[in-house]
Amino acid sequence: MPNRAMPKFMLLAALLLTFSNAGALRAQETPASPVTETQQPVQVTPQAGVSPSTPANEVTPAAPVNALAAPAGEDTQATSPNPVLPHDLSPIGMFMAADIVVKTVMTALALASVATWAILFAKSFELAAAKRSARRAVRVLSDAVVLRDARETLIAKTGPAAHMIAAANDELSKSEAILDIVSTQGVKERVASQLSRIEAGAGKRIAGGTGILATIGSISPFVGLFGTVWGIMNSFIGISKAQTTNLAIVAPGIAEALLATAIGLVAAIPAVVIYNYFARSIGGYRLILADASAAVERLVSRDLDFRQARRLSPRKAESHAHSDAGIVRIG
Repeated sequence: MPNRAMPKFMLLAALLLTFSNAGALRAQETPASPVTETQQPVQVTPQAGVSPSTPANEVTPAAPVNALAAPAGEDTQATSPNPVLPHDLSPIGMFMAADIVVKTVMTALALASVATWAILFAKSFELAAAKRSARRAVRVLSDAVVLRDARETLIAKTGPAAHMIAAANDELSKSEAILDIVSTQGVKERVASQLSRIEAGAGKRIAGGTGILATIGSISPFVGLFGTVWGIMNSFIGISKAQTTNLAIVAPGIAEALLATAIGLVAAIPAVVIYNYFARSIGGYRLILADASAAVERLVSRDLDFRQARRLSPRKAESHAHSDAGIVRIG
C-alpha cells in the first residue's frame, strides 16, 4: 500500500509545481499598465503647522509646471508692466493724474511761459524797427541846417522824430507874434518841454509788455511753490488714508507736486532774462530819442538866431548909411 501511494503523491506534487511555475512566467511576460502623472503615488512629508490628524490620502495637487519656462538670464520684467506704480510717471502722465488745483497751477504757468516767448518775438521786431527809424531821423536832423530842411525830409515819416519836428514848428508858429518883442529863451523852453514829453511817451510805448515779463519772472516761482505745497499736502493725506509708507505709493504724488515748481522755474527764468535784455535795449532806444530831441532843439535855436539876425540886419544897414552920410558931410 505504501509503495502504490508514493508514486501518486509524487506525481501530484510535480503537477502543482509545474502549474505554479507557468503562472509566474505569464505574470512576468504581461506588460505593466501605464501609470499617468496623476496616478503616481505622492509621498507626503509632514510640514510644520499641519495637524497630525490630517488624513494621509488628502493631498493638495501641486501647481502645474509651465513647459515653456523662460530661459535663465532673460529679463522678464522688461516686457511686463510694473504693477506697483499707480500710473505713468512721465510729465504728461503726472499732469493728467494731478489734483485739480495743481493742474490749474501748471496750466497757468505754461500759459505764462508761452506769453513770455510771444512777447520776446513781437517786442524784438518792434524795437529793432523803432531803433532803425530813430537812427535815420537823427542823421537827417544832424545834417539839416534849419528846421524847414528836416521838416521837408521827414514830412512823410512817422515816429517820435517827426512828431518832435511838428511840435517845434507848431510852437514857433504860435510864438510868431512876439518873437520880435520878447527874448527867445521862453520859446526854447516851451519847445524843450514838448520834446521831453514826446520822448517820454515814445519810451513808454516801446516799453509796453515788458511789465508782464517782470510780473511773470517775480511771481512764477511762488505760484509753482503753492502748487507743490498743495500736492504734498494731498500726498500726506493719501498716506494717512492708505496707512502705508511704501515709497512706490508715496512717490507719484510728491513727483506731481514737484512738477509744479519745475514749471514755475521754467516760466520764471526766461522771463527774467528777457526782461533784462529789453531793459538794456529800451535804454539804448531812449538815448537815440534824446539825441533826436537835442538835434531838434539845436535847429530851433538856429532858426531863432537867423530870425534875430534878419531883424537886426536892416538896423545895421541903416546905421551904416547914417555913418557914411556923416562922413560925406564932414568932407
